[in-house]
Amino acid sequence: MKSIPYGHQSIGVDDIKAVVKVLKSDWLTQGPAAGLFEDALCAYTGARFAVCVSSGTAALQLACMAAEIKPKDEVITSAITFAASANCALHCGARPVFADIQPGTVNIDPLDIEKKLTKMTRALIPVHFAGHPCDMDEISRIAKDNDLIVIEDAAHALGAEYKNSRIGSCRYSDMAVFSFHPVKSITTGEGGAVMTNNKRFYDRLIMLKNHGITKKGLVYERRGSWYHEMQRLGFNYRMTDIQAALGISQLKKLDAFISARRRIADIYDRAFEGNPYFDVPVEKERVRSSYHLYPIRLKEKFRGKRRRVFEKLKDMGLGVQVHYIPVYMQPYYRKDLGFKTGLCPAAESYYSRAISLPIYPALTDRQIHAVVRIVKEAFNGE
Repeated sequence: MKSIPYGHQSIGVDDIKAVVKVLKSDWLTQGPAAGLFEDALCAYTGARFAVCVSSGTAALQLACMAAEIKPKDEVITSAITFAASANCALHCGARPVFADIQPGTVNIDPLDIEKKLTKMTRALIPVHFAGHPCDMDEISRIAKDNDLIVIEDAAHALGAEYKNSRIGSCRYSDMAVFSFHPVKSITTGEGGAVMTNNKRFYDRLIMLKNHGITKKGLVYERRGSWYHEMQRLGFNYRMTDIQAALGISQLKKLDAFISARRRIADIYDRAFEGNPYFDVPVEKERVRSSYHLYPIRLKEKFRGKRRRVFEKLKDMGLGVQVHYIPVYMQPYYRKDLGFKTGLCPAAESYYSRAISLPIYPALTDRQIHAVVRIVKEAFNGE
């Protein structure tokens, strides 16, 4: 059997036809397909507004800008996440503050959020790690009590649910951000979106993704249909119609994709139940994970063997990863910003024991069972 990659997109003939149709149309950059994709995202999640952009990273940055995060503000996010969840604060001149995780879900711990609050705290960016929704009830309460903005980093969680509402509905937040990278729930190649129910944020996002230019609410007298104004310093973060067409096609299959991921997770759970080497992911009640990742955690006595097991798995043809190195342990954060290890003990403990196994809809039954076999063989004798 060929090597099994850690992640892979699922592109069908229908997706290819949708893209080819746009390639044959009059629109390649932002056109009608982008608007249709935004409408479809709203219909799926239940949010009022969607703004599609060029990447999940761009979505995070624009969400912070729409929230008017400023220099000297503090933004609290999870220690275990991709760097973009914290970098978006830096791009606004603000300072990221890292809260520790809940050992079970690996999501940000609301109790530690409260410990990290200061008079400079302006926003919270909870990350739905691996597709498991955060405790949004508690996070929303903290935000309301302290007059804070909540931006959900839902890059892993399109298709997940929290207490009978879909992630992205913004029921518990001001904005929610999706990523459409190839390994996510659906893909547009690269791409992202910001969801919101707030018209003021929506209008800012529309302007910011388009260089800060608008034809609406003009300051000066309109001089003709050609006239426009740059009212903010924005970016060219627009999504192309090529990407949007792929997104529309992919979104139709999202529920099937999530069901496939959950089926694989169930097979892994049963196959690895009670093993002496590692713990498997947990799923809380009243939550439906999208299972973007399946991170196993070596038991404490096997922590020192993570590197050896990781390399053994790769040598046996299994694509594995580690999600993630705590952001504040990255050289830039330590050398340039002064962060030190020991800041979030639970996050550092998790990082030292984590290995992500392949979980994506295109995995065949043969590959799924090969993953189980390889993992068991790799740990045998450790």
